[in-house]
Amino acid sequence: MQPYPRNFSHIGLSVPNIEEAVKFYTEVFGWYVIMEPSPVYNDDTPVGQMCRDVFGNDWEEFRIAHLSTGDRIGVELFEFGNNETPEDNFEYWKTGIFHFCIQDPNIEEMVETIKSYGGKQRMPIREYYPDEKPYKMVYVEDPFGNVFEIYTHSYELTYSAGEY
Repeated sequence: MQPYPRNFSHIGLSVPNIEEAVKFYTEVFGWYVIMEPSPVYNDDTPVGQMCRDVFGNDWEEFRIAHLSTGDRIGVELFEFGNNETPEDNFEYWKTGIFHFCIQDPNIEEMVETIKSYGGKQRMPIREYYPDEKPYKMVYVEDPFGNVFEIYTHSYELTYSAGEY
C-alpha cells in the first residue's frame, strides 16, 4: 500500500542576526511572526533538553523566531552565538538541502525587492517553456547567504507536463 502524501511543516534557517532576518522575511515576503525572537537556554527545561538532544551539549544559548508563510508553512529562524557565514553557501553537489523555493507571479518585482533589501540575484530569470507557458524561475539569496528559488507558478503546474 502506498503512503498518502505528507504535508510540509516547516524549514529552519540559520541567520547571523535574527531581528534583521525577521524584518527581511516579513517585509519582503509578507510572512507573519508567530513567535517573536526568544532565547533558548541549555538547561533542564523541556525545550532546553529537546535542543540538547538536537544540537548536543556544546552551546549555552541561542535565539529563535517562528514565522509562517501564506500557505501555513513554518519558517524557524535560528541565531547561534557562534554563527559562521560560509564563503560559498551553494555547495549543491554535496548531499543535503541546498535551496528552498517560494512562489510569486511577479518574479521581476520580487527579485528587485530582494536586492533592495541586500539580497542577491544569482542568475537571470529563465522561462521553463519559452513561447508555450509563462512559467519562470530564478535563484536568489537572502542578505544572510541562504540560497532559494522563486517560481512564478505552482510546482505541480510547472512539472505536470512531465518533461521540459
